[in-house]
Amino acid sequence: MSSLTRPTETNPTTPDAKEPAPPAHWRGEDSNGLAGLRATLDGIDDHIHDLLIERGRVVEEVAKTGKRAALRPGREASIIRRLLARHSGSLPPQAIIRIWRELLAATTGMQGGFTLAVCDPHPGGAYTQLAREQYGSLTPLRVHGGAAQAIAELSAGRASVAILPMPSENETWWLTALRHPDIHIVARLPFWAPRPEGAPTVQALVVARFPPDASGYDRSFVGLELDEGVSRARLTADMTAAGFAPRTVVLRRERGAGLAHALVEVEGRVSDDDQRLHRLSATRRAVALGGYAVPVGGP
Repeated sequence: MSSLTRPTETNPTTPDAKEPAPPAHWRGEDSNGLAGLRATLDGIDDHIHDLLIERGRVVEEVAKTGKRAALRPGREASIIRRLLARHSGSLPPQAIIRIWRELLAATTGMQGGFTLAVCDPHPGGAYTQLAREQYGSLTPLRVHGGAAQAIAELSAGRASVAILPMPSENETWWLTALRHPDIHIVARLPFWAPRPEGAPTVQALVVARFPPDASGYDRSFVGLELDEGVSRARLTADMTAAGFAPRTVVLRRERGAGLAHALVEVEGRVSDDDQRLHRLSATRRAVALGGYAVPVGGP
């Protein structure tokens, strides 16, 4: 994982304002004994809180710019990767991820109503746990037993994103995305590994009504309509010849209809105007369905 440049952030309302100075206790004064150490921690907590308040002010200014979407999965992923690249000390990296996931969820909510629709057929509520892990413990959330209901919430504007089980030949919600160009895959969950004991291990994708943004290390999904007789091997060879680097292929044949549909995961970013889509010879139709920032530690 490459280190990313850390941008300098200032408050647009006070461009000349300086970062609050660390409290005296943090600088080492009066730090003898347990009482002094506790006072140092209190000072650090106050300073962190001051910076959170300042971050909130900057987010308010960002919201006033009228940008297209409060949720930016690619940028959020790049923020966390950057922080992990500069992290040191004994505080577990997973704690950094959890802290910033709550912070990013809170600031996303500040920029407008943000609600989740979760398809959770798991008896233990694993997909709901996964959604909470990524989008915060306080974000409004509705749970549905099927993917169709979650996608309907998204399409009707009652949900900002939908969290759906990883596609398979039996889990076919991706066919809906193939038929509706306004539905895009924007993230993959969980975002970090290895998973500790008790954490959900199911895999999911996040879909939204806006395209994904780049994170610097991404993978994409291409939806395909093809003749029923096209084999998985031929499809993979065709994708490779067109310039793609395919990773996984989900193939569903429509018996009696004379056609099949495929969902192919590939390296890098793919958009609707990607010329490689026009080089595919074994398909009737090819559509870029979105993609995701590659999770920390691998998917």
